Amino acid sequence: MNVLQGLGRIAHQSLRRNICTTLARRSTYESDGKTSVTILNKEAEAGLMINSYSQYGFRLNNDMVVVGPMAIFSRTVLSWNVESHEDINDESLSLFCAIEPKIDVLVVGIGDNTITPAFSKKIIDFMKRHKINVEVLGTEQACATFNFLNAENRVVAAALIPPITLRINEDDLMQKQIAVSRTFEVSDK
Repeated sequence: MNVLQGLGRIAHQSLRRNICTTLARRSTYESDGKTSVTILNKEAEAGLMINSYSQYGFRLNNDMVVVGPMAIFSRTVLSWNVESHEDINDESLSLFCAIEPKIDVLVVGIGDNTITPAFSKKIIDFMKRHKINVEVLGTEQACATFNFLNAENRVVAAALIPPITLRINEDDLMQKQIAVSRTFEVSDK
């Protein structure tokens, strides 16, 4: 059983690394020796926003998909090397202390795990030593908080882990019913 879990973890990490690398290196080569690069976010003023999330990762407003945990800033996104909320420690948070300009707020989304006072205190104490405000939330609330603060042009970053389970609400059910009903529509053309 442990061997299968180990192989599954290796396959997951390899897939995440390959997809993120593939998405990050989109460029074309033209015959006259010039190289062009596709800019992922064409509206420089808009910044990055999180459009949706799943158990596998996140979709951003520029249609980029990030597989697995991510560190997102106003205009940059990185793969965050943690497997679960248990891997969040001083080392995994040190990235957010080393960047310039210094961030005002770090939003930490720990998936759908229960936030305990001891866990929050550990993160808050570390970030407090570096004079950075921090919010420890579930991923759903963390995505909304990051988007709100980023839209206000705050210097914000988020460290997000995809949830294991997803909540389904009435809007999700209605959207599914609409999609199913459109499957059987006949075009007049």
